[in-house]
This record gives sequence, structure tokens and C-alpha cells, in this order.
Amino acid sequence: MIEIVLSSQDPRLDPFRLGERQLTTIADRRSTLAAGKFIAEGDLVVSRALQAGYKPQVVLCDESHASRFVGEIETAGGSCLTADIEIRREATGLGVPLSAIGVFYRSDPLSENDVLANASRVIVVEAVDNPSNIGAIVRCAAGLGWDGLICDTTSADPLSRRGLRVSMGTAFNLRFARSNNITETLQTLRNRGFVILALTPAKQAVDLSQIKLEQTKPRALVFGSERAGLSDEALKNADFQVRIEIDKSIDSLNVAAAAAIACYALR
Repeated sequence: MIEIVLSSQDPRLDPFRLGERQLTTIADRRSTLAAGKFIAEGDLVVSRALQAGYKPQVVLCDESHASRFVGEIETAGGSCLTADIEIRREATGLGVPLSAIGVFYRSDPLSENDVLANASRVIVVEAVDNPSNIGAIVRCAAGLGWDGLICDTTSADPLSRRGLRVSMGTAFNLRFARSNNITETLQTLRNRGFVILALTPAKQAVDLSQIKLEQTKPRALVFGSERAGLSDEALKNADFQVRIEIDKSIDSLNVAAAAAIACYALR
């Protein structure tokens, strides 16, 4: 059943007012069991969340999308609401009345072993704390056929509101896990036969165009924070330190842009 909302103060809209820290805590993100929620913005992201099997708590739509989604939402145990433009604009705090926006329950998080099973193309990120960068990296990885993403505990959440907005929900198609120790993660990758390539603007690094790998060789790309780059430990544990040649007047590329170039070159 489609429920009609007539006021932006309707308590059924309260889930849409939750902030990131209310939707999921640090403890939730580190849990080995399903904990917390996420918000999917836009009909495409809502559709992808439903297709990926995430359980909705509540989805707010315009009339046409409510009719489109109500069956899937109810089958999955959620509520389907509809409201006019002004109520949707005010309730979500976005300033724009999206055709659909949903609050979903997170599923059980994957382990590193889950992500690495049958994988040959993996991205590792260390201290990439901007959700927009994580979202862009996820979208590049998914679009270019990479198998998984491993984030350290200081990196942004791929299911954060902004991260999902930038990735357009492709995070639902890319397997990802948290690493409590990047050094151990890189050692695990090496033990599994991966070539580890750490991206850095350092002058002594090998130019990306010089890296030639057999197509069957598993590889892991490692990216660090915008400001500080990768830690010494991460660089030390790489098989290659790799740089992307850019104009001498520029010191580095945005991490998401670098990821797009490297993912394409080494796919």
C-alpha cells in the first residue's frame, strides 16, 4: 500500500532526518554483523539498492515512482510513502525534491577473504576520508571491471550518503571490506600472488606507462590520502611505487582521478 504524507512534520519522515552518525556508528561499521542503515538518494540508486537485495525501512517517492517501487518495497518489508514536492524537499533537507529516496538496512559486512575470493583486480585505500572520493573510486572500479575494494578504518564509508550519491549506487555491485591493518592486508595480497602497486607522485616512482603485467597476473592498486599520500609502511610493502606523469607545474592529481587512470591502464 502506498501511504500518503501530508505534512513534513509527519513522524514517518523522521528516518530521513538522521545524520550520518545516527544512521551508522563507528562500532556499526566495524561490526561483523549487519548494523546500521544508509540512505539511497534518487530513483536509480533506490532501484539498485532493491535489486542488490538491501532491505528498505522506508522509501519516499513521487506518485509515479511510488507506483513503480511499492511492490518491491512491500515484499522486502518496507513502507512506501508519497508526498508532494514541497514536503519531499523539506523532509530530506536536500533542497531538491528527489523522485525517490530510501532508508535501507545494511547487510552483513564482508571480510577481506570474502572480497579476495576469486578476485584478480583489487583496490586498497588508506586514509581516503572524503566520501566523494570514495564514491568516485567505487564508480571507476565497478565500471572498469575491478573486483573489490578494501578500505582502512580511517577511509570514508562507500555506503555514506555522499559516497552513494557520487557512485550512483555502484557500491552495491562492488565487493568491499574494512581492513584493521593495511600492512597485514598487503601481506595477505602478496601471499595470494598479487602484484602490489602503490600510487605516489614521488619522482623516484616508476611511470605508470612502464608497468607491464601479464593479463592473468592478479594486481592490487593502493591509494592514499589527498594531502599526505600513502604511509611509509604501505609504500614499503608495495612491489612497485608508481606515478602518473603529469605537467611539472602540478604536484599531483586528485586521488579519484588517479584511480580512474590507473584502473583503466591496469584493468
